[in-house]
Amino acid sequence: MSRLELILSAILTISIILNIGLMVYARVVVIQLLSIADELTDLQKMIESFASHLKAVYELDSFYGDETLHGLLEHAISLNEQMDTFDYVISLTAEDSLDDKQQEELQYDNSTEEEEG
Repeated sequence: MSRLELILSAILTISIILNIGLMVYARVVVIQLLSIADELTDLQKMIESFASHLKAVYELDSFYGDETLHGLLEHAISLNEQMDTFDYVISLTAEDSLDDKQQEELQYDNSTEEEEG
């Protein structure tokens, strides 16, 4: 083999190794991103649930007008709005997010009707 062939073979080998390493790295990063998106989805659901529960408590006759609960409700709503900035990441793993929200609202409505009745 000539010197040029050896240099080209070395460059090819290094290129193949770097490409394989880049593919493995990209796969790991995508898996981590999807994991983060799942966690953010769970966090957003918990915050929405907390805000709706707090709103229901605030609207009860015995607590209506309480400034502490009102401040807490405002804070929960603000936090929920801030979570909307992560919608792009959350949408990576969200499947039928509208259906999930509708199901949660139905479950919440059913639970409040049971408490009242």
